[in-house]
Amino acid sequence: MGVTCESCTNVGVVGFFDRNRKELESRGIAADRLPPGQYFTERFPVLHAGSVPIYKDLGSWNLRIFGEVDQEVTLSFDDLLALPQTTLLTDIHCVTKWSKFDTTWTGVAFSEIEKLVAPRASATHVMCHAEFGFTANLPLVDVRSEPALLAHSFDDKPLEPDHGYPLRFLFPRLYFWKSAKWLRGLEFLDSDRPGFWERNGYHMYGDPWKEQRYWE
Repeated sequence: MGVTCESCTNVGVVGFFDRNRKELESRGIAADRLPPGQYFTERFPVLHAGSVPIYKDLGSWNLRIFGEVDQEVTLSFDDLLALPQTTLLTDIHCVTKWSKFDTTWTGVAFSEIEKLVAPRASATHVMCHAEFGFTANLPLVDVRSEPALLAHSFDDKPLEPDHGYPLRFLFPRLYFWKSAKWLRGLEFLDSDRPGFWERNGYHMYGDPWKEQRYWE
């Protein structure tokens, strides 16, 4: 009996991942920089649900920060640009198994936003609200302890529309769906609740080093 097509596919996938890691090593990059089950790419693949919003101008665009805070704030894009700016060099890891190394982002550190709104002691999580009702949940303790950025630029250029123009929440510690594109709001919560992809089977936390891709 011949080998099944499924087995051939599995062998091919394993071979691809092995070759990809060997290519990393040939470039002098430690293979353990790549989370399990991931492959590195120099491209920047695009994945999202729904349409890409098109902004003719940003005159009416704003970002609302609300919830478990002492001072709700609504910022214009100019307000964001007037805040202290941070540039972050980081690797990113998508749940669809690609990783991209040494990406450069510029924007406003999450800590600067906290200074504006003064989160209450009851706040434990943050919900990113984006265009078209997309949401993504994050533990507050994580975004306080790891680099987190409200990014408006990639490689010293404004974000491309497919990658979240004009603003994206960047949290590279977790799978990249947590870095919500087209950000329009940050809600401080007193408990965790699932965002868009979490309601559709993705893991509530999403640690790439533990391969927390989906609910089991």
